[in-house]
Amino acid sequence: MTGDVAVLGAGMHPWGKWGRSFVEYGTVAARAALGDAGIGWQDVQSVVGADTVRGGYPGYVAGATFAQALGWQGARVTSVYAACASGAQAINTARAQILAGMADVVLVVGADAAPKGFFAPAGGNRPDDPDWLRFRVLGATNPAYFALYARRRMALYGDTRDDFALVKVKNAAAGALNSNARYRAPVTAEQVAASAVVADPLRLLDICATSDGAAAVVLSSMEFARRHGAADPVRIRAVSTVTPTYPKAVLDLPDIATDSAVAAEPAPETFRASIARAAYEEAGIGPDELSLAEVYDLSTALELEWYEDIGLCAAGEGAKLVREGATALGGRIPVNPSGGLASFGEAVPAQAIAQVCELTWQLRGTAAERQIPGARAGITANQGLFGHGSAVVAVR
Repeated sequence: MTGDVAVLGAGMHPWGKWGRSFVEYGTVAARAALGDAGIGWQDVQSVVGADTVRGGYPGYVAGATFAQALGWQGARVTSVYAACASGAQAINTARAQILAGMADVVLVVGADAAPKGFFAPAGGNRPDDPDWLRFRVLGATNPAYFALYARRRMALYGDTRDDFALVKVKNAAAGALNSNARYRAPVTAEQVAASAVVADPLRLLDICATSDGAAAVVLSSMEFARRHGAADPVRIRAVSTVTPTYPKAVLDLPDIATDSAVAAEPAPETFRASIARAAYEEAGIGPDELSLAEVYDLSTALELEWYEDIGLCAAGEGAKLVREGATALGGRIPVNPSGGLASFGEAVPAQAIAQVCELTWQLRGTAAERQIPGARAGITANQGLFGHGSAVVAVR
């Protein structure tokens, strides 16, 4: 059974490099979400935590970690890990509990205290782990993959470094209006071009940082929302957590080879496109009905891929959208009105939840200077390592 669940509250801890525990960040976000929902911690019947694997042992049991930090009160707990899709998986778990009648009110929390610089492999020898192999055998960091994606776009579609820079300019302009963003200064295309080359053709300002931060949402049944006085809340209508289809003919992080297409025809759509399609099918809407989108801009070039994957344009036309200003605030279909990862950086367990926070504020009409007039429907999209899909459709 599927159906709507209400987003009663949304809260965040500002992104940055604060040098404190992820538990502190998550607790701040959770209390902000509870306050926004107008309910007390004692009213929460379940806590779903998105795991912070690098944060030490407590991060592996994030549900209990946050429940303890807020004060034991008997709520059931669940912990979820799906790399960068952890937040969407946590939201889906909470939604399933509500629709199954296991809980009326669920708190979802994700928080991280990220390492300095780009992510490095975990310790130990794991020759059967593709994430370990790509670091140790190829020396392929995350930005190396981002650069391969960018080069592919340049070769297939004629995208240029200037097109990529426009994505950063757009997102920085939106992030400058967001008090939760880490980077709150406008950026020019000239500044992008002058920044250091990290993995050609991408420069430092083309690639997102790693950050500390947290996000939380309070979800409830529609019946509880009405009893609570929320007659027309933002509603989550679909969550997609699909996996790829064999054969996967496009190289994807962290793999170092594609599936063989010798014995089977390539799938009719890419993995990322299948994530969005599943969300649209469940929600009963199409991309032409969207007011906004929050997508996973690990790099400027990757954001252009998402335009095509979520159906805003045909393959190869992403750069045209950003050149026309269609995806900027005030454009036809704003993408990353929060400022995206370009303005926040990665706080891995929190980022898919943060995307839903932005949809919530936009659909409520409370996004202040970032507000998209008349916003009625939005989608989030990202993906986690090892084939974790992540998309959420919210409506008002």
